[in-house]
Amino acid sequence: MSKEVKVSRWYFGGLASAGAACITHPLDLLKVQMQTQKGKNISMIQLTGIVLKNQGISGLYNGISASLLRQLTYSTSRFGIYEISKQHMTPKDGSAIPFYMSAFLAGLGGFTGGFVGNPADLVNVRMQNDVKLPPEQRRNYKNAIHGLWRVAVDEGVLRLWSGATMTCTRAALMTIGQLSFYDQIKGLLLSSPYFGENVATHVTSSLLAGAIATTMTQPVDVLKTRAMNAKPGEIKSILSLVKNTAKESPLAFFKGYIPAFVRLAPHTILTFVFLEQLRMNFGILKSQS
Repeated sequence: MSKEVKVSRWYFGGLASAGAACITHPLDLLKVQMQTQKGKNISMIQLTGIVLKNQGISGLYNGISASLLRQLTYSTSRFGIYEISKQHMTPKDGSAIPFYMSAFLAGLGGFTGGFVGNPADLVNVRMQNDVKLPPEQRRNYKNAIHGLWRVAVDEGVLRLWSGATMTCTRAALMTIGQLSFYDQIKGLLLSSPYFGENVATHVTSSLLAGAIATTMTQPVDVLKTRAMNAKPGEIKSILSLVKNTAKESPLAFFKGYIPAFVRLAPHTILTFVFLEQLRMNFGILKSQS
């Protein structure tokens, strides 16, 4: 006997991530500013006060256009590759694919998404960090498209993929932590009598996946942010960047961990809640035997 289930369309992940970014962008901005501190230990609360005092509420949304462009490129690619591949490989009886296969597909999707989304990510980091710079050093990008144009004209097109190695590595780890672990945790919860296909299950699964993803990606995220925010020629190699960061202290690789988790946890939760609602209400019907 066959039954019908609803599966996601390829672009649902990008829409869900963009919706989540609209809500969590201020936390992402604070995370970036904490990661680019050198020898300073300003708390998240103090940093929030500084931004509000100097820029007002709108200062917390610096770079929102780049953040949305990043989600619509990066997340659409990684979710799309993962979801479509998973749907093709899922057995006809609807049973889950093995975790190692899920992790491989997530890593592949994340790596590809990181490459596609790198230009928007670079502009996003710069726009968020601009407020910290002296007025004469600010880049003053008007929006994401203006930022992409300025980087391409002033620094060369290849500069748009500055830090792409770290971006792709981080994206692969992030996608494994979020997507494959989310599916694994959700499957375990649904196999118990206490959880059903509802928002509570989606929130619990995504919160745990967010914690795993933050821990896996934070060192790479710190290096990526510093590489993207550096001036041309400032960083000689990835190895030198790692050494310079390590000289500060081993904990320097986890700078901004709390705001990263505080930002990633709600972003992950909102993304998956939105994604599940899109799937349940607008997904494609697929027969399972």
